[in-house]
Amino acid sequence: MSNVNTPGYKANRVIFEEKVKGILENSSISLKTTNKNHIGDSNNIKNLTHTIKKDNSKSMRLDGNNVDIDLEMANLAANQILYNALISQANTRIAMRRNVINAK
Repeated sequence: MSNVNTPGYKANRVIFEEKVKGILENSSISLKTTNKNHIGDSNNIKNLTHTIKKDNSKSMRLDGNNVDIDLEMANLAANQILYNALISQANTRIAMRRNVINAK
């Protein structure tokens, strides 16, 4: 969003989540863990990096900038909703464990 008014700027997307999903869903990876929820010590995970993809699509603006502020705000809202849901879920799990520990 910071470059929405920069003439000629082309939007970039960071590709990371898809790579993590691909590694975790790949059945050929043998992960040694003590719990099924642990990610493990796989070389694929150790070598995991992000990729930056430049959006070279045409611009609707005369200055050549293709940053769509509506799309960016929608992505921001979706990310915030996901974050809040995950925090709420984590807090609920902690509260449940606290109740079990404090039960007499």
